Amino acid sequence: MDDEKILDLYFARDERAVAETDRKYGCYCFTLANSILHNDQDAEETVSDTYLKAWNAIPPKRPGIFRLFLAKITRNLAFSRWRQYSAGKRGGGEMALVLEELGDCVAAPGCVEEGLDAKELARAIRAFLNTLPEREHDIFLRRYFFVEESGEIAKRYGMKPATVLRTLSRTREKLKKYLTQEGYAV
Repeated sequence: MDDEKILDLYFARDERAVAETDRKYGCYCFTLANSILHNDQDAEETVSDTYLKAWNAIPPKRPGIFRLFLAKITRNLAFSRWRQYSAGKRGGGEMALVLEELGDCVAAPGCVEEGLDAKELARAIRAFLNTLPEREHDIFLRRYFFVEESGEIAKRYGMKPATVLRTLSRTREKLKKYLTQEGYAV
């Protein structure tokens, strides 16, 4: 079933909308959640929570790109669950590594809360990503949005893992420079 028909089911408050969403995007959402949580049961619960959030958001919202709408919900729920489980702990696998990598080029802790609007920061990052060549853009998103390991990204693009790491490092440096020029404290 195509996305528009699934969305029509949501607007009709037809419970088949959830079943159709699961049929079409269940594996996609599970893979995303599991890449953050590394726990099948937690990932399954996150996907179920994603469907509930989608059910509550549609209507009135009608997502332009349903797949990305679900990805954003899934990712945010998985991050929240990950933060809950890792509170007070050091480490945490790939998620901790991703956050550490981005720590040098995104606003220092407290800066966003002390006056810079998080939505404006997100807008600036999106604008920066739109300046990148497609491959560099995709590699950055795969690492920092979808939390894929650099080895997985290397396989996907037929690259060596070291090349992926260099690309990510250079892109983070470009992002840091871009954000600094935009007036963000990094």
